[in-house]
Order: sequence, then C-alpha cells, then structure tokens
Amino acid sequence: MERVDLLTGKQRSYLRGLANNIKPITQIGKSGITESFIKQLDDALEARELIKIHVLENSLLDTKKTANEVAKKTRAEFIQAIGNKFVIYRKSKENPKIEIPR
Repeated sequence: MERVDLLTGKQRSYLRGLANNIKPITQIGKSGITESFIKQLDDALEARELIKIHVLENSLLDTKKTANEVAKKTRAEFIQAIGNKFVIYRKSKENPKIEIPR
C-alpha cells in the first residue's frame, strides 16, 4: 500500500484549522484498533475526509503512536494529536470536498 501524497506544512496547518471545529466521531477504548474499527474509519474518511478520534483514558494507548498506526492502516495522513484526541485526513476517492491550498 502506498502512502497518499504527503502534505506540506502549510496544508497540514490548513487542515488543523478545519479540525478545530469538528467533534470526535468515534473513540478507541480497551479493545484498541480492531478490524471493524478500521473499516468504520475507512467509511468515515471516504465520507468526510477529515476526522477526529478520541483515545479513551482506559485504553492505555499512546495517542500519537495510535494515531500513526491508524493513519497507516487507513492509508490516511496524520494531521495532529492534542491531548487524547487526534486528527487524520484522506482525500475522498468518490467525492472530494476539502479544497487544500497548494
């Protein structure tokens, strides 16, 4: 699986700005990163492109490590991690909505 074209600092910054206003759509708990969780994220990324995920305290997962693993498994771009939330982005194949500045 090859990675999406990597984003520049400016593009990443733009997406971070957009992510400020979105709420986490799902959370990772004790069961960690399961196949069904990845499938759910795949669908969400296709529909929304930019998603925020909440890592629950009881999961004992490191937010940044988890974010990078999730990004890799969904072929998405890790945008940022703040506290126990992280943001990933993947351009929609069917219906791209977010216009990223060059």
